Amino acid sequence: MSVEESLAGLGHLVNGKVVRGAGTFDVVNPATGQVAAACPDASPGLLDEAVAAARAALPAWKATPEAERRETIRKLGAAVIERYAEIEELAGLEKGVEMAAIELYMAQVYADHAADTEIPVDVIEDTDDRLVRVVRKPVGVVAAITPWNAPYLIAAEKVFSSLAIGNTVVLKPSPFTPLGTLKMGEIWKDLLPPGVLNIVAGGDDIGKAMVSHPGTNLVSFTGSVAAGKKIASSAGRLMKNVVLELGGNDAAIVLPDVDVPLVAQKLFSSAFLMSGQTCAAIKRVYVHRSVYDDMVENLAGYARLMTPGPEADGAHIGPLVTRPQYERVTELVRDALAGGASAVAGGAAAGGDGFFFPPTILTGAGAGVRVVDEEQFGPVLPVIGFDDVEDAIAQANATPYGLCGSVWTSDIAHGQELAARLECGTAWVNSHTEVAPDIPFGGVKDSGIGRSGGRAGIDACADLQTQIIYKGTDRVRSAPA
Repeated sequence: MSVEESLAGLGHLVNGKVVRGAGTFDVVNPATGQVAAACPDASPGLLDEAVAAARAALPAWKATPEAERRETIRKLGAAVIERYAEIEELAGLEKGVEMAAIELYMAQVYADHAADTEIPVDVIEDTDDRLVRVVRKPVGVVAAITPWNAPYLIAAEKVFSSLAIGNTVVLKPSPFTPLGTLKMGEIWKDLLPPGVLNIVAGGDDIGKAMVSHPGTNLVSFTGSVAAGKKIASSAGRLMKNVVLELGGNDAAIVLPDVDVPLVAQKLFSSAFLMSGQTCAAIKRVYVHRSVYDDMVENLAGYARLMTPGPEADGAHIGPLVTRPQYERVTELVRDALAGGASAVAGGAAAGGDGFFFPPTILTGAGAGVRVVDEEQFGPVLPVIGFDDVEDAIAQANATPYGLCGSVWTSDIAHGQELAARLECGTAWVNSHTEVAPDIPFGGVKDSGIGRSGGRAGIDACADLQTQIIYKGTDRVRSAPA
């Protein structure tokens, strides 16, 4: 199928059918800065239809045997791999790089994990007298809202986690990257009963309507802190469950006993994965003064090897996905340089039509500089020296964010002790940016509420019910006359 045919056939998935509606909005290719496609734009009425379809499908789906639901999810994962090339082509339009395959292979891993995992039952007491247990029940209709940086993987994770419990879903992708997600809906359409999964594309108004809609029961959102706080406030007034993953300003602390070239390569890979547009990427690194200069030079050496530009030109780093993010990264670097920081690699936008920014290594920036204090979410890494590890820990924790952090050292016991003191949802020793379906992932402080992955991720998509069953009829008493 050609790209043109894919675009012509795209539509919202509502009650088992692909529908386009009358309105459209533009999707820009960040590699060119030009409009690449017109995406169907959901109306409030179409959203109402999607929520109504999800509610109508809920009783039968949650009554479907758990094993059958899990095998359906396995088929969803396999289906996007079988047709990943169609999504890959659309990814090239809306992300500027053909990286859908990476996301979709990870999505299949998440699907297989969900298919292999039984919903747990916690038995608290099981005696001759009584049984006390905690079971996981469906919440209802999940409003799932995904970001633009990893739209296909995050959509798949939210869908699989929700469906496994017995929930139904209304999913909305980011308006910056809706095309591949709508294609996923087309691929999945005939693998699920109508209404179990609905996908609508649109702007922030549709997202707000999903959150406040009386027919949705849980909001699962990945995105900015500002948007997450608004969602939490709105959902809280309506007593809805929320799962919020709101990004972070991850710190890495490098102790003096490391193998500098080896650690530099790993730090660089984390910080510049997907052009730095990863919530769990290293955003700032604190390096002991004794190895600081060597670390900076190694990081800068990697950065100088990478050329920003279109894939067709043999570039090694892709564009920032949105114009606002490109402008923000440009502004943060310019602010740092004006304040006395130095760029030992990169430092200025690449120029041209696309949203390209070169890998940038900054020195001379510390606390109080925006690129250090804020989540830049781009190909920029400030490197900050320290003499006392206590100071490094204090600086790492001096942020409203709390998603991830890491400690790098040859002394594993010391690293473990330091990592435990980081105020974040995931703390690594000698690693960073590692996620898996069986490992809980999420943040503390402004980085969010709830978890995806593992037992905690199952609980986030479920209502917990405590069941107390007395086994003897001698405890049954007649009501008084």
